Amino acid sequence: MPLIFKNIIRFCVFFGVQVFILDHIMIHQMVVPYLYFLFILWLPFSINRSVLMVVAFLTGLSLDYFHHSGGFHAAACVLIAYIRPFLINILIPREGADNNYFEPSTQSFGGIFQYMIYAGLLALIHNAWLFLLQAWQFGNPGHFFVKTLLSTALSLLLILTAELIFPRKQKFRTNTI
Repeated sequence: MPLIFKNIIRFCVFFGVQVFILDHIMIHQMVVPYLYFLFILWLPFSINRSVLMVVAFLTGLSLDYFHHSGGFHAAACVLIAYIRPFLINILIPREGADNNYFEPSTQSFGGIFQYMIYAGLLALIHNAWLFLLQAWQFGNPGHFFVKTLLSTALSLLLILTAELIFPRKQKFRTNTI
């Protein structure tokens, strides 16, 4: 399946699950599950940074349209898209490992632990920035931190579930024929 169609299907699935299922779940007005940004995390390593930022902006803006939230999701998505390449370079220190695999997965990161660090840090950054923009202040720092940590934990659980439901088996690419 061509790359563009595969990513359009991914976007539609993640966006549909977010808008029609997860947006109707809120636990004690504190825990908000977000999964839509996994689309950004699963984009190929080889994507141009400018294209990555535009795709992230459009992804967040799409959710902002449904939430009437004035660009908060777009800002959070652009932030994680900006940080994503730096985090990948830190977590995949092997020379050229991101050139040998097509997209971020448990295989390309060398195991579930490294991948969950990648997904967890980006989920934490996304949620913290989103909740900070929504509140526009720290107000009650304890509430902010608990909401951010619990929402990140739930998002990480959803990401792990998505990894189990949609396994992305990748072959190690080499330069040999």
